[in-house]
Amino acid sequence: MIKFILRVYTSLAVALALGPGVATAATPDTPETAVKAFYTWYLQQEGSVYQLTDSRIYDYVAKPTVDNLRDDYRHKTLPGGADYFTRVQDLDPQIWLKTMTLHPAIALGRTAVIPVTFGLGEKQNLVASVGRENGHWRITKIEDTTGYQGFHQYDPMD
Repeated sequence: MIKFILRVYTSLAVALALGPGVATAATPDTPETAVKAFYTWYLQQEGSVYQLTDSRIYDYVAKPTVDNLRDDYRHKTLPGGADYFTRVQDLDPQIWLKTMTLHPAIALGRTAVIPVTFGLGEKQNLVASVGRENGHWRITKIEDTTGYQGFHQYDPMD
């Protein structure tokens, strides 16, 4: 009986000791963490699989946004003449990962916008819009701070 109580006590002590560590290791579901997780994944894939065709993109980007971009890709009409999510043609993923700076989110109704800065010297400033999809924050749009660019709207009938 004493061995049983000792095992229960030991198990409980271990569970309590690990409990807070597990809770703090979990990533909170905030707009900022969603954008950081996306860019970390996206930049780590640079040079291997084309991220837009990888099904894991749906973990980070809203389904309608991915569907629109994939339709643009299929029609060879991706917006802006550069990568949609970085708004540049060439980048060093290691530098972008090291210099990624997320600025405080601004909540606007059911959407949040997060300014993000990348790069050394000549910096790339983007604004990520995120919304809730299936209970998680997902990127709905990325904007460059250099000005307006028109975009093709996905049409499932063509």
